[in-house]
Amino acid sequence: MSREKKLIKNTAVVAMGQVGTKFISFFLLPLYTALLSTEEYGTVDLLNTYVSLLLPLIFLQLDQAVFRFLIDNRKKNKERNKLISTVLITVTVQAVVYLLFFGIIGRFIDNQYKYFLATNVVAAMFSSVLLQVSRGLGDNFTYSLGSLVSGAGTIILNVIFLAIFRWGAYGMLTASLLSNTFCSVFVFSRLKLFQMVSVSNWKKQTLKDLWKYSIPLVPNALSWWIISASDRTIVTHFLGVAANGIYSASNKFSAIVITVFSIFNLTWTESASMYISDKDSSEYFTNIINVTIKLFTSISLLVISVMPFVFGYLITGESFATAYYQIPILMMATLFNIIVSLFGSIYVALKKSNEIAKTSIYSAVINIAINILLINYIGLFAASISTFISYFVMSIYRYFDIQKYVKIRIDYKYILSILPIVFTSVLTYYFGSFYIKAIVLLSVIIVSYIFNKNLISQLINLILNKKKKKKYLGFK
Repeated sequence: MSREKKLIKNTAVVAMGQVGTKFISFFLLPLYTALLSTEEYGTVDLLNTYVSLLLPLIFLQLDQAVFRFLIDNRKKNKERNKLISTVLITVTVQAVVYLLFFGIIGRFIDNQYKYFLATNVVAAMFSSVLLQVSRGLGDNFTYSLGSLVSGAGTIILNVIFLAIFRWGAYGMLTASLLSNTFCSVFVFSRLKLFQMVSVSNWKKQTLKDLWKYSIPLVPNALSWWIISASDRTIVTHFLGVAANGIYSASNKFSAIVITVFSIFNLTWTESASMYISDKDSSEYFTNIINVTIKLFTSISLLVISVMPFVFGYLITGESFATAYYQIPILMMATLFNIIVSLFGSIYVALKKSNEIAKTSIYSAVINIAINILLINYIGLFAASISTFISYFVMSIYRYFDIQKYVKIRIDYKYILSILPIVFTSVLTYYFGSFYIKAIVLLSVIIVSYIFNKNLISQLINLILNKKKKKKYLGFK
């Protein structure tokens, strides 16, 4: 099987557990905006933002390290057991220390949701570590099922807690806690990790090796947090928690694109790590990156073009209506976020965690500076524009920096040909009439097909070949 086909196959397996639940969660947005006030929605979003801040600080990105090191030791049972035991035991100790510390300082925190900040961090970390272990072992099917358990659990529990019990913000936070717990129990049991984990397999040197890789990723994770979460913190401080609720709602549309990409990026990162030493790695990486940029540029443009026709159905609360104006800027920011992540996977493959951290820190500083400078003048637009600029700058920097290790050639002809379409789509989003927006949508669909027809053709052939194979084997 070729590298490209293997990448597509692994992506399809991972997607099985994530696409359905992620899209259903997206279409539950009307439920959230109808049953939660902007203050409640903003509070939940802000608390989840702080969970994402504490995860790397407390657990030092060990989940990312165990994934990368397991790739090199999948067939070495002794080393594999050392890695898994060392990580799980260390994370357990870290979790206990964190909960004890939070129990002490929690008495001085005046917030009704404060204990969710403690328990959700721990639940999220165990879920992440165990899912990364399954990826590191090459068991993408278990990863997919674990993600399905987490995603489906979140959706079902949110419906029950919000629509039936009317628990509001408490309901969303409880759903998140329980779904991560269910995921952890499921993956641990399915992988039979109890057969691999033992105190005797915990090794100090193994932990040092893991930390040597993972600790430089902490400032990187914090930088990502600053880029994505400082917006919420600054918006809440300057404009209020209700404004953060509106900003959070506008981010949901770009988040669905990031979710689709993240499914691919999981297998792309694994693929990059496996083939980084191949003689033709530069050619392989160039091809995958250019195809991915074309695909997600098309998806981003389609979202922008279709939004004027569906926004009113997806966002039902009138108080959230102004979220409409942030969407194109955030979609463009998302596109450059994707480009940044594509290059980031090559850093991971090279184990250049220091470079990941350095480039992310530069971008974070730019984001927070622009945000603070502009927020008093242009309101919520400061958050979306600062996010766009920071990702744009980081994508340019990483492109030139990565050339020191792997020669990547971006398709400049495509970029020059797509720019007029991008500008037209954004301008008509704000100023065009209904009929002009309809024409632009149709044009974007046609152009997207033209630029992605080879990929579409390959996917169709792959599906048809699978069907023929099943028929030949006697399956219907």
